Amino acid sequence: MSNADSDKIYVIGTNIILRFLLNDHDTYGPKATAFMKDVSAGSLKAEIMECVMLECIYVLEKFYEIPRQEIADRLSRILNFQGIINSNKAILLKALFHYQKMTVDFADCLLASYSSKDKVVVSFDKDFKKLNAIWIKI
Repeated sequence: MSNADSDKIYVIGTNIILRFLLNDHDTYGPKATAFMKDVSAGSLKAEIMECVMLECIYVLEKFYEIPRQEIADRLSRILNFQGIINSNKAILLKALFHYQKMTVDFADCLLASYSSKDKVVVSFDKDFKKLNAIWIKI
């Protein structure tokens, strides 16, 4: 990418992360790897949206049958790339930690990670108790 591109913030799509992690496509795998190496080194700035994290986890877990621990580890490493500038990085990492340790959906792990005395999760799901979330069951 050119120097002008280094001023931009890239919002990374699910397919880039999947091709990078899986390297299972002859054309897209190397392109995704080259892009992610630039993000890792900090020469490009990027964000990973929560919906992309959810979709990556779903595909890796359900389609590729990769264990939770490995998924959480790989995605946590990506979030720690030098060029990842998510303002919610700590929340995403906390959610991945819970996802790795418990058999709870990532969406619930994410909601629990956002919970606080000022942000109370409202749900019928009892998993929030396991996650030590601030929540109420109505």
